[in-house]
Amino acid sequence: MGNQNSCCCYRSPSPIRKDIVKLEDYLPEGEVSSNNIQHISEREPDDGDIDPSQDPIAGTIFMERSKASIENGMTRKRSQHQIADKLKKSSSCSTIYLDDSTVSQPNLKNTVKCVALAIYYHIKNRTSERRLDIFDEKLHPLNKEGVCDDYDKYNPEHKQIYKFVRTLFNAAQLTAECAIITLVYLERLLICAELDIAPSNWKRIVLGAILLASKVWDDQAVWNVDYCQILKDITVEDMNELERQFLEMLQFNINVPSSVYAKYYFDLRTLAEANDLAFPSEPLSKERAQKLEAMSRVMEDKIAAEVTKNGIKKWSSLDNVNSGAGVRRSVAILS
Repeated sequence: MGNQNSCCCYRSPSPIRKDIVKLEDYLPEGEVSSNNIQHISEREPDDGDIDPSQDPIAGTIFMERSKASIENGMTRKRSQHQIADKLKKSSSCSTIYLDDSTVSQPNLKNTVKCVALAIYYHIKNRTSERRLDIFDEKLHPLNKEGVCDDYDKYNPEHKQIYKFVRTLFNAAQLTAECAIITLVYLERLLICAELDIAPSNWKRIVLGAILLASKVWDDQAVWNVDYCQILKDITVEDMNELERQFLEMLQFNINVPSSVYAKYYFDLRTLAEANDLAFPSEPLSKERAQKLEAMSRVMEDKIAAEVTKNGIKKWSSLDNVNSGAGVRRSVAILS
């Protein structure tokens, strides 16, 4: 006190430390937060599992099961070409031979034939007899007459499968792309559900694949009741249950990458060529050439717009120097 100076400091109260409680502490044992659930696109197949309906590198199942037929067909065609080599039509400067099927716009009739042929080889060369009740035609008949006692003994012919698929596609007005997606879903089901397509279940498996493909990939929506009008003896409840179980077996994975779609398309063309179902080539007409040119110009314009937008200069060829055009057009001679 007195002459002594004292300095008083006020110390602020220290903050009370609170324990941080995580959300996982409140979750029951064995459960995790929904943020950790993987998206379908992020799922990875188990070790040793190869799914051609998702992996663009893996070979399709129908090509493996029709391998012997394809090899025999290619050998037969090579021998026929050696005999009738002079009759082969080739493109020239004045005439170009093309078929009317592309990967983006397949021919409907030929694509349905090829898909039916792929299903035929699936049934003929199946490796097991694993079945599920929901697809058994005796337990869930498609007509009032039911099936014969030996319905599961004889393999259907290609024509019978084609007639069944064609009837559904024509009545529901489905597209050729939908036929390819149907085959993708069918093979995905065989892998995910670990079953095989056989005489006893092929119709209901194909029906379920078409039903799902038409809803997911076709621009024109098709209701289950529409298929009940095509197959008059089947009920809406049966169609709903078929669709529900089909989706569950696929684990609700209905995604088909463009690379997988293209792989199935070209494999179907290979199968068609080996079985003399190749798409017939016709001379390129002026009308079709103009249509193809219009489609290619639309794509070129999109690419040119993207290049200009990104600030990347596109070099012009000598043909475009005088004209001042930014994008070179292909020159075609039509006879």
